[in-house]
Amino acid sequence: MSVSEAIAAPLKTPLVPRPDLMSGKPSLIGLTREAMADALKEKGVPERQVKMRVSQLWHWLYVRGVSDFDAMTNVAKDMREMLRTHFTISRPEVVEEQISNDGTRKWLLRFPPRGAGRPVEVETVYIPEEGRGTLCISSQVGCSLTCSFCHTGTQRLVRNLTAEEILGQLLLARDRLGDFPGLDAPANAFVPSGDRKVTNIVMMGMGEPLYNFENVKTALLIASDGDGLSLSKRRITLSTSGVVPEIYRTGEEIGVMLAISLHAVRDELRDMLVPINKKYPLKELLEACRRYPGLANSRRITFEYVMLKDVNDSLEDAKLLAQLLKGIPAKINLIPFNPWPGTNYQCSDWAQIEKFADFINQAGYASPIRTPRGRDILAACGQLKSESERMRKTERLAFEAMMIAGHGEDD
Repeated sequence: MSVSEAIAAPLKTPLVPRPDLMSGKPSLIGLTREAMADALKEKGVPERQVKMRVSQLWHWLYVRGVSDFDAMTNVAKDMREMLRTHFTISRPEVVEEQISNDGTRKWLLRFPPRGAGRPVEVETVYIPEEGRGTLCISSQVGCSLTCSFCHTGTQRLVRNLTAEEILGQLLLARDRLGDFPGLDAPANAFVPSGDRKVTNIVMMGMGEPLYNFENVKTALLIASDGDGLSLSKRRITLSTSGVVPEIYRTGEEIGVMLAISLHAVRDELRDMLVPINKKYPLKELLEACRRYPGLANSRRITFEYVMLKDVNDSLEDAKLLAQLLKGIPAKINLIPFNPWPGTNYQCSDWAQIEKFADFINQAGYASPIRTPRGRDILAACGQLKSESERMRKTERLAFEAMMIAGHGEDD
């Protein structure tokens, strides 16, 4: 095996359930401060202590990044025992980790069953760049939108991710990248923003974030909380295919940067590429963008445009795109199509992409060509797809049997 092959080889863990994920205990991760306070009061924490305990937990979870109650050294031993008995702060299980030749990392993460369901898996991607590191986070298991050029769209929607599961991707990535203070650091230690590996997060992974609005909102507000993970809202981007009713709410209630998966400038083509366009056509989508709260030249909307050979890459398309976005503070990300097994689309020729970009630039819009990252591990834009559906029946039954046995032991 060559060095490059060794680097890109997946790190696999066996299909054995972790006891901490089998407990069925509610997680404190993903709870708002108010919900965390209610959870503590329900378990007998005196009213006069609740605010202080929430502050302690918030610091340990989101500043120090601990995943074990015993690491909370300034929390009384009996309190830690109570927390361990009733709650969990576990990370998701890493099924596979792949590292691309360009440094991009992709994790296949498994979450425990919810209700009568079974374990599910999603993919999360970290993209290191000079001066920044971007984490691409999933919001759903699978996707219901069936965009014809997107690999994720070939996987049926299984369920929404919870706020805990959305945040779990960020916490897990920071763990793996060494982005939290070490356990031997002082209790008030934190990672200076200039030293962070994860500086930006984008809701561009599996799923449509605005079809899971409340959980995404809770997770992103916690991620941007100044007393915790403390990511600037200007470094958080939510990408939607065009769920028009929730776009205004995103700006009003979450306040993060907005990206639109556009990909076509005529309704008849976008109906095929991005089928949600049949419900919310271009006119309605762009009107929602013009009304996005806080929209300004300093807070531009990013329009994502995948370059498909002989489909949407003509200069006439470029001209219509500039006309369509007139009056909207915008940046246009041109994305060379990333092939995946079974697709019928091809990437536009590089010379054509450059001509398209030049026309858009001359029309007054920044139009960077996104450098493809992680293609060798299918981690590039539009390539994410978990293996949840492919889990062999015998493996799944064995896993579920162990889950049942594990619950029996806990009981």
